[in-house]
Amino acid sequence: MNFVEELRWRGMLQDIMPGTEDLLNKEKVSGYIGFDPTGDSLHVGHLTQIMTLIHFQNAGHKPVALVGGATGMIGDPSFKSAERNLLDEATLQHNVNSLKNQLGKFLTFGDGENDAKMVNNYDWFKDFSFLDFIRDVGKLITVNYMMSKDSVKKRLEGDNGLSFTEFTYQLIQGYDFYYLWKHHNCKIQMGGSDQWGNIVTGSEMIRRQDQGTAYALTTQLIKKSDGQKFGKTESGAIWLDPKKTSPFKYYQFWLNATDDDAKNWINIFTLRSKEELEAIIAEHDAAPHLRTVQKALAKDITIRTHSEEAYETAVKTSEFLFGNGSLEFLANLEHDAVLEVFEGVPQFIIRKDELSQGINILDLLATKAQVFASKGEAKKMLAGGGVSLNKIKLSDIEQNVTTADLINNKYLVAQKGKKNYFLIIAE
Repeated sequence: MNFVEELRWRGMLQDIMPGTEDLLNKEKVSGYIGFDPTGDSLHVGHLTQIMTLIHFQNAGHKPVALVGGATGMIGDPSFKSAERNLLDEATLQHNVNSLKNQLGKFLTFGDGENDAKMVNNYDWFKDFSFLDFIRDVGKLITVNYMMSKDSVKKRLEGDNGLSFTEFTYQLIQGYDFYYLWKHHNCKIQMGGSDQWGNIVTGSEMIRRQDQGTAYALTTQLIKKSDGQKFGKTESGAIWLDPKKTSPFKYYQFWLNATDDDAKNWINIFTLRSKEELEAIIAEHDAAPHLRTVQKALAKDITIRTHSEEAYETAVKTSEFLFGNGSLEFLANLEHDAVLEVFEGVPQFIIRKDELSQGINILDLLATKAQVFASKGEAKKMLAGGGVSLNKIKLSDIEQNVTTADLINNKYLVAQKGKKNYFLIIAE
């Protein structure tokens, strides 16, 4: 497998330093990508770099994931309009540990020649004094060179300016590359196209300090076809942590992609071959309403990020909410996960001891839970066959509901019409 060619045909490659492709084709190389631990979870915006490392490993090379415990204390100014809040050491360590666990789902870590390795730049910066740093590292790069970077220029031209703290960021990231080149034989640094300036600062340090040669490669920044930022929704970022973004919402994010976006993203975020992808797209184009590309994309990336079981639950949840799926899948969900499924759905709490004695269906739907504004309205809709409880259509206004009807001994799911759901919780 040709790593660079793989990125190229998938539409991922942006910039590449001369000689990089030749190096990767003639020998097995260690290369790294940095991840910023400003939060305790990665999000879909990080997936391009994760996929880059996966392809790198699949091509026989050794991926190194750098978690920036030191750089995370400063924050990269690239494409930021203002300086970010600095995090304390305890928070950063928590975030670093969380990111390590997440990356372990995508890469094979170990001590083998081709196994991925995790490093934390805090390990080599924690005992590096300020005086030693400006003496040994600061002398390698001129201010003129640093000022020429687009990330610096844009901040200097903006209203918020650029602090000295952020100005030194490229020196620190550049030293990361030098340290990994010298101590871990990392010959290439990769990243998003916004990192090109920081990456070549590192290769320049390697050249000036040890007359060494290092290489660089960047990937395209992913955007939606309408120009909006990839990975952002009205409710915020799409996280890889299931506690922050449920597998159902994660699955829905990919499933709801436009045709143009899905055809682009399935190249980038799956490991399917060119021939497989061409076949999927051809099948989709023959019947676009079936959303074949979106379903294949959502399945692949949901399983890789979470699990086969999480994917199956997401599909069953979707079938329940938007189709004629059953409620059986709820039996395998924790309470918080059930609430996630019914987020945005009106929820009511009733007393389980009252339900054990039986509650008339009209009282339940119009008094105990305000599914209907009045018993008269509930009666009329029941007679018309427009009411379901736990996916079973109701018609008998004399029917009593008891604890025997509860799902998981806790829930009743009422439905008014086809799409109006209500969750009743018995406590």
